[in-house]
Amino acid sequence: MEANVIKLHGTPSIVTASSTARRHRSSILSIHYRNKRVSPFSLTVTRCSTTRSNETCQDSSLESSSLPSSKKGLVLDLGTDSWDSEEIGSPVVKRFLSDNEERWYMWYHGRSTSSKQNLVSDSVGLAVSNNGIHWERGKGIVESTDDVGLVMTPCEDWWAFDKANVRPREVVIMSSSKVRADSSVYWMYYTGYTTETVEFQSQGLNFELGNPERFEKASVFRSLPGLAISQDGRHWARIEGEHHSGALFDVGSEKDWDFLYIASPHVVFHGSGDLRMYYHSFDAKTGEFCIGMARSREGIKWVKFGKILGGRKSEKEGLVCFDEMGGRYPCVTRNKRDGSYVMAYEGVDRNGKMSIGLAVSIDGIKDWKRVQDEEAVLAVGEGGAWDSEGVGCPYLIEMDGDSDHQWRLYYRGVGNGGRTGIGLAVSEGSEITKFTKQM
Repeated sequence: MEANVIKLHGTPSIVTASSTARRHRSSILSIHYRNKRVSPFSLTVTRCSTTRSNETCQDSSLESSSLPSSKKGLVLDLGTDSWDSEEIGSPVVKRFLSDNEERWYMWYHGRSTSSKQNLVSDSVGLAVSNNGIHWERGKGIVESTDDVGLVMTPCEDWWAFDKANVRPREVVIMSSSKVRADSSVYWMYYTGYTTETVEFQSQGLNFELGNPERFEKASVFRSLPGLAISQDGRHWARIEGEHHSGALFDVGSEKDWDFLYIASPHVVFHGSGDLRMYYHSFDAKTGEFCIGMARSREGIKWVKFGKILGGRKSEKEGLVCFDEMGGRYPCVTRNKRDGSYVMAYEGVDRNGKMSIGLAVSIDGIKDWKRVQDEEAVLAVGEGGAWDSEGVGCPYLIEMDGDSDHQWRLYYRGVGNGGRTGIGLAVSEGSEITKFTKQM
């Protein structure tokens, strides 16, 4: 089994996607691709420029002035005769700023049933934008550092945990200040799926459970968290974790809440030597989706912390919580204004309907408080809207601005027939109890 190895000397630092990068303890980052040493090279995180290719890229977004009400919030639709023509979702969005330009990257999963594309599995692609609203995408495989499109497919090794599907959940930007001030490497934490189905019994479940979620006959496939690295955000090398399949860690024992699978690993840098992973699973004993946490010193070896958020019932008679069956797909970010932690997550009600909620914690570990009682902060669209069947898989971004402080919420929407797309909603100023879909 040939391994891809990453060696860290010292503690890695994190570069935030803003005009001023935070520096922590010095480190040297050495990357080995299949026993071949690759010297770190310069990657300017705050000046991400991508040239649009006329052959592979297309702007799939609609101008806001012509956007019909049924498309409200939609910023990325299914591709046409492309690798992502059948399904898209799992948006991971990063904003890069410099003195003279603004650049946005979106990694997301997609798949196609086209015989021409030959991609029936979930794979990862990259789209770019200069405002986070109108996106340029590619039809096929990325070939250069200026290209956009398909960037990562499932592993071909028979023993791998990610040989069936891959879905991104977070991209963390590591920096080595001893090499160069602007040297950095992208670390993608993702969910990898095998072809192994998991049998379970759960009482009181009113909908069909699937992993990954499909809006057709569902099956629960074993999934585990993985890590891949890149120096340009386009060409990725998997990093072998301690698990025999290459995953970062395994599911729990039969008595544990995360025995069925582990999905949506979202990683947050809290401080030097303290990285935190938020992920979800389905607890068959309680019959609810739960969000848990693991911690690491360097981002590769993880120790589970336990369950931090589950389902709930309303204390008001006759009312039903949007997340009665629990939460999944956590996205956690630190509020730059007060230092608290904000978690966006996909809530599931008793009938399997998906909405988006937010919770806040002072330390990011315990005492998570929902910002709403029974209602979600973002609900499904009305009538024949493109997201009328469900909204979820959120990705939350705090916009930099002293006078116009605002939050952006990217999400997966599901419409009639299970058609998916990626949407955007914005907060009313710094208020996070309600979001309005992009007009």
